[in-house]
Amino acid sequence: MTMAVLNILSQPTTPWPTKTASFSLYSCNHYYTNCYMFSCYDRFSVGPSLSSLSKAVIGSAKPSFSSPMLPRSPKSGPLLNKLGMTSEMVAESIDKWLAYGLHLCRLFQLNELYLTIPQKARFYHYYIPVFLWCEQQISHHSSTFKDGEEVTPIVIGFSAPQGCGKTTLVFALEYLFKVTRRKSATVSIDDFYLTADDQAKLRESKPGNALLELRGNAGSHDLSFSVETLTALSKLTKEGMKMKLPRYDKVILFEGWMLGFKPLPVEVVTPVDPQLEIVNQNLEAYYDAWDKFIKAWIVIKIKDPNCVYQWRLQAEIAMRADGKPGMSDEEVMDFVSRYLPAYKAYLPALYSEGPNGSDPERLLVIEIDEGRNPIP
Repeated sequence: MTMAVLNILSQPTTPWPTKTASFSLYSCNHYYTNCYMFSCYDRFSVGPSLSSLSKAVIGSAKPSFSSPMLPRSPKSGPLLNKLGMTSEMVAESIDKWLAYGLHLCRLFQLNELYLTIPQKARFYHYYIPVFLWCEQQISHHSSTFKDGEEVTPIVIGFSAPQGCGKTTLVFALEYLFKVTRRKSATVSIDDFYLTADDQAKLRESKPGNALLELRGNAGSHDLSFSVETLTALSKLTKEGMKMKLPRYDKVILFEGWMLGFKPLPVEVVTPVDPQLEIVNQNLEAYYDAWDKFIKAWIVIKIKDPNCVYQWRLQAEIAMRADGKPGMSDEEVMDFVSRYLPAYKAYLPALYSEGPNGSDPERLLVIEIDEGRNPIP
């Protein structure tokens, strides 16, 4: 997996860049469109450059806020203040916003002239503002290097509950990085799970602990492999590899449901679930394995962790309706129950204090509702 991601980052940027598929295709139908997408190594064409697409569709005249592509209030989305953007700043760059929106329409196979209000809001109040925030973080990261010094990739962490739409968000961001000619790659904490044999040994060593029977909670990941992978990606200095990439051109998107969780006093976690005690101990090793590599953070905040159950149930029902194998309602309940204790124990600190070791100046917290839409 490490070599595959490194190869992506080392590919030259071309007018029609593609990516090499190495993971399975899956269906994303929790949103407003049915689309098929790969995970971080999917193959997609980017198409014309941002500037040429903008000119072709928008023309030379300055676009107005009456465009059918835009939501009614593009200058007052819930994330603008968090990005430090004013309505005037949006107005001055509205052609760029429209071009980004056109690219997202292509990605999700939507007609830009017939976007619904929720679709417009998802693009212009969520995906594009988050992309612009990432661009700010890349610029800040690059500014910390001296002239002539090679700029290493920035790792942007996404801590978000399961089912909240983080995979689709990251997918959209990676596409926008491609169309703006930035090399990027996505890594998930799922890439670092223990092998089946090692997971079986973990389960046998902790009999009766339902939180460690399956992969997911702290303790079920290969942390040495994590360190090896993230070190190689964040430095791109692995011996024998020659990767002289342009400045400002390298981004690693690292996503996971428990990224940034920090160990808490035992008297805090055991009242939630006594089985969390060993999970809490395991978390002590995760800062050095994961969090310390992350230079900027995006945290997707939810009011009620029970949303995870509803979102997972929706996904499984949709799979069954499509004739695909999916978990029963009871199986979904059992599956999600293995994660809920950790959510209930660690999310309050994540939301109030930020991820483990994070810089408040480089942290974007986005609260979403049950429909996965950002709220002020």
